[in-house]
Amino acid sequence: MTSFNPRMTVLAAACACVSTVASAQDATLSNPAISAVLDGYYQSAERPMAEREEGFGLGHTELALSANIDDLFYGKLTAVLETHGSETEVGLEEAFIQTLSMPAGFSVRAGRFLSDVGYLNNQHVHTDAFADRPAVYRAFLGSHYFDDGARLDYVAPTDLYWTMGVEAFKGESMRAEDEHGEREFDNIGVYTAYTKLGGDIGISSSWQLGLSYLRNENGRLTAHEAHDEDVVIEDSHDHSHSAMYTGENTYMADFVYKWAPKGNYKYQHLTLSGEYFQVSDFAPLAAHELADAHSVEHLPDDQTGWYVSSVYQFNPNWSAGLRYGRVDTQELHDDHFHEQSLKETEVSLAWHHSHFSTVRLQYTHQNGTNFDGIEDDNLITLQYVMTLGAHSAHQF
Repeated sequence: MTSFNPRMTVLAAACACVSTVASAQDATLSNPAISAVLDGYYQSAERPMAEREEGFGLGHTELALSANIDDLFYGKLTAVLETHGSETEVGLEEAFIQTLSMPAGFSVRAGRFLSDVGYLNNQHVHTDAFADRPAVYRAFLGSHYFDDGARLDYVAPTDLYWTMGVEAFKGESMRAEDEHGEREFDNIGVYTAYTKLGGDIGISSSWQLGLSYLRNENGRLTAHEAHDEDVVIEDSHDHSHSAMYTGENTYMADFVYKWAPKGNYKYQHLTLSGEYFQVSDFAPLAAHELADAHSVEHLPDDQTGWYVSSVYQFNPNWSAGLRYGRVDTQELHDDHFHEQSLKETEVSLAWHHSHFSTVRLQYTHQNGTNFDGIEDDNLITLQYVMTLGAHSAHQF
């Protein structure tokens, strides 16, 4: 596991991280890089749309295998284990190949992988500074959106780091609910486009801005889903990775700023980040016709969500984080929508013996308004994250 050093240019660091091949240069088919991440926790209560349950549990525990296939390709396989009650779920989060030597700054990835939209989504959840992803991620991306598909990336030959890309995915986990199994879904349901721009401010600071767009051909509700939320899964406590709230168009903006005195990231650093999501065109097409006939009160506003986060590592072994986020969604009832919102304030304190071991204590206050029946609550989470073996470089 490696960390970002602000002495490097953002271009060099981001290219190394985004390609995920930086840590595998010495790994070959006969000597692959093998790693495991152990994630265990205790949580005092459940939180909406989250994968962790009340009590003791196994979180996002993963086993990864990666290697350069030859001088042209890199491959990675990541399996994930999680416990839900008495059951253990085994899933395949990544299984992709990526080109290594395409000309003119282009690269291609194909298989199953994390989408590069937004800031957090292309990062594994065990790298987060908090026990769970923000509510906006859990609502609109199923915590972290990975899928079967293909990606084309381009890194521009500019002084500032500037990358852009497009993706096409199967999109099964982003489909709106089809309660009666009558709907025909597009086989390629999700298309994305994104761009990210970043640079250095002296030797102590770096920044990055991003814009993303996700087109979901299967994201609009159908009219027969009365009395059901615009969800992909039937139960808000079902621990699948499907998006809870969907729409045809999702717009995202993100920023991150990192500071370390004189570029010494190891001993002290600060990370400020935030993202904003807007989801539109989720109401059934029939609702527009009814609205024209004055049969419904009004068409719903867009669904939105955002968060801001600050994490400060004040010495090599301790870091503290503060995050606030909100998500506002719409629930379909017959011929009208109900507004609902969820606000979360989170404080974390983490002890890091090294890059390979973290023990985290987190306090969460959640405030829900008509949100899946969630009442105001206070949660305590105690988590450990331990890494075994070589591991890919973390994102910027």
